[in-house]
Amino acid sequence: MSTSTITRTDGSKLQEPIIPSTRGITQAFSVARRNPLALDVAVAASSIDNLNQLLADTMTLRDLYKKHHWQASGPNFYSIHLLFDKHFGEQAALVDLLAERVQTLGGISIAMAPDVAETTLIPRAPNGREDTETQIERLLQAHEAILLEARAMARDSAASGDLGTNDIIVSDVIRTNELQVWFLVEHIQ
Repeated sequence: MSTSTITRTDGSKLQEPIIPSTRGITQAFSVARRNPLALDVAVAASSIDNLNQLLADTMTLRDLYKKHHWQASGPNFYSIHLLFDKHFGEQAALVDLLAERVQTLGGISIAMAPDVAETTLIPRAPNGREDTETQIERLLQAHEAILLEARAMARDSAASGDLGTNDIIVSDVIRTNELQVWFLVEHIQ
């Protein structure tokens, strides 16, 4: 096993083991493998693109929930803290479901934070702590963006015959996000 040297910000050195690859990249991100799913290649490719967009936005929403969970404050701290963490867990489950659907269709799911940041349509939150109402408004904006794109993607996948993708988008993504919106809206009524 070979190692490479990584220099830490304090100038010290860290030896990190590198496991040499004998093959390198086995599938490029932008190339879909044809899996025998009885689904047209162009349909699968379109669904992969749509799902990766939805995945990037869902990962961003998931991380917004964790940020707001950590930074919750105010008179309703405890209930908001718990609600944000519950919603984080539900979004994390959607992330896994979406990524696995991309892989099932023969694609490569978006996975790394820099790629997600480049791809997401959801505006970046500030580093600092926001008041609870602003946190909720930011989460509602993200949910609405996801719901708008999910509804369009559900129509597209149904029209093209990709019923598996349509089922995930309607049964999981849309229903989960709608329910979470309801819980959030009730806090600012």
